Amino acid sequence: MTPPYDSRADTLAHRELINTLLVKVASELLRRGFFHDESKLVDALDVDSDEYRDALKQMGTALQHHYRENRHHPEFHENGINGMTLVDLIEMVCDWKASAERKNETVNLEWARKRFGIDDQLAEIIANTLKTF
Repeated sequence: MTPPYDSRADTLAHRELINTLLVKVASELLRRGFFHDESKLVDALDVDSDEYRDALKQMGTALQHHYRENRHHPEFHENGINGMTLVDLIEMVCDWKASAERKNETVNLEWARKRFGIDDQLAEIIANTLKTF
């Protein structure tokens, strides 16, 4: 008769690996928080305003450089949001929330959905995240 399988060793090894991976993600998030938007050149404007659209036009090359240097912007990726990682998305949502809070506003998720082609599922995940934090 074979003794029952003891899964404790496997479970402990699994937990250790999960912890290692979560620490890597947390470390990357901390690094990004420290270096966030170093290339930013202008103050935040209301993203759904004529002033914002005018600033985008005037910044031209400088703005494109900012997007190329900051992977939390969908414009960094060849295929936009679909090219992002979960860490990129987390930083993007934090960026949106911090920008909105600086102006005593909430994130305009409908505007972001239209601009970046965010589907229903991801929009709901982002909305849930914004509510939680």
